[in-house]
Amino acid sequence: MHFNPYGGSGAQVAAALATLARQESVSAAELSEACRAQGMALTAFTDDEGARVSDWGRQLRAVFAADPAERVDLVNRLLLTAAVRPHISSHDGKPPHLHYASEDAGTVERVQAFSAGGLAHLVCEAPDRFGLCAREGCGIAFVDTSRNGRRRFCSTRCGTRVNVADHRARQLSA
Repeated sequence: MHFNPYGGSGAQVAAALATLARQESVSAAELSEACRAQGMALTAFTDDEGARVSDWGRQLRAVFAADPAERVDLVNRLLLTAAVRPHISSHDGKPPHLHYASEDAGTVERVQAFSAGGLAHLVCEAPDRFGLCAREGCGIAFVDTSRNGRRRFCSTRCGTRVNVADHRARQLSA
């Protein structure tokens, strides 16, 4: 499945922040690196910004954990919080593309707008193609870009672990 570049990257930032939110404490450096790894052009977060982005990640995680039928309301709340105001930009020689925060918005506001906008695209296009890994104890948030859209695990490794454990359990009971 192909997402538009903005929604796809925004949804991936949301997944990265939702994954980090499972940890009790996350440093500002880890959060800013997670955003940059998904294509955001950010400077390092201050400790205060890191705390705000970490709190935002917990809100994003609730969307990934929710039933697909509940996601629209949750994402709408995020969009209200993020004060998203879409506009078209063509900076730095790039073709026209959407931005969801003004160019003079603060770092936290940009992260909130980008991730909420990405999740909004995802919820509208494919509300059942993201979630939390189904392997007990994992909890990594993921966006399902597979061809068949039936992904339940964050990675092949987690899926294989569950399948091997299920196979062994069946062998023991047989």
